[in-house]
Amino acid sequence: MTRILPVLLLLSIAPRPDGLMAQSGAPIPANHTDAARPANSTTPDHSTFDRLLNEHVTQDGLVDYDAFAGSPAFEDYLSTLDEIDVASLSRDDELALWINAYNAYTIALVNKHDERESIRNINRLLGVIAAKGPWTQPIARVGGAVYTLDEIEHDVIRSEFDEPRIHFALVCAAIGCPPLRREAYTGNRLDDQLDDQTRRFLLHSPEKNRVDVSSRTVYLSKIFDWYGDDFLGGTVDRPADRPAHLGDYLARYFPPGPERELLLGGSFEIAYTDYDWSLNAVP
Repeated sequence: MTRILPVLLLLSIAPRPDGLMAQSGAPIPANHTDAARPANSTTPDHSTFDRLLNEHVTQDGLVDYDAFAGSPAFEDYLSTLDEIDVASLSRDDELALWINAYNAYTIALVNKHDERESIRNINRLLGVIAAKGPWTQPIARVGGAVYTLDEIEHDVIRSEFDEPRIHFALVCAAIGCPPLRREAYTGNRLDDQLDDQTRRFLLHSPEKNRVDVSSRTVYLSKIFDWYGDDFLGGTVDRPADRPAHLGDYLARYFPPGPERELLLGGSFEIAYTDYDWSLNAVP
């Protein structure tokens, strides 16, 4: 049974769902402060990944890992990520690159270990995620450097981009994650793609997120517990103010109606739904 949390005790933040901190080592690109394109910039070509996602991901976001494992085109795409001059990219092109790299190398990591039950089984020792768990393996080659998935998510994306919607775009190979998008992210469409991902996760995954007006309860994925501060922009200091600000953030993705009014009112309780770590693989 889902535990209902009092409003004033919401959103205690854990730094990682697996308890691991990001490693350091790979050089972290300098942040682009605006979307202006540098004079020497090029636009990364994600068309191969786009085609593969369309062919091997279902409408529900489930992945045919065997198809990716047997695809020379997928290996070719991963190679192109290593050749990109990250510093030459516009902000949106760079963020799209890092999201695609995270999702692509998550698939590659699962296939490297031939895992078909849960990504958390990778490097599990005596039932416990080891220090070199799945998110801390140096596997992703991007722009001439090697990164762990942790480094891409926390040291690059969360550190350098003020964009909470990335939590609905980065897919860690679990059923509990948002669904993997059936197209690659691109800089010229990034804002629309992130908005669509957010609405899809909030409005069309009732087992993860839903608003129960009758009980004044908002059921949310644990993503909002683990990374709650990301959705508040670091501007809310008092715990009593946090639920209302989160409600304001969520409400912008709901259509007019009682659910949206409850969120805007800020007077509700939150229940975090169970997070399913089963692999997001096609049956």
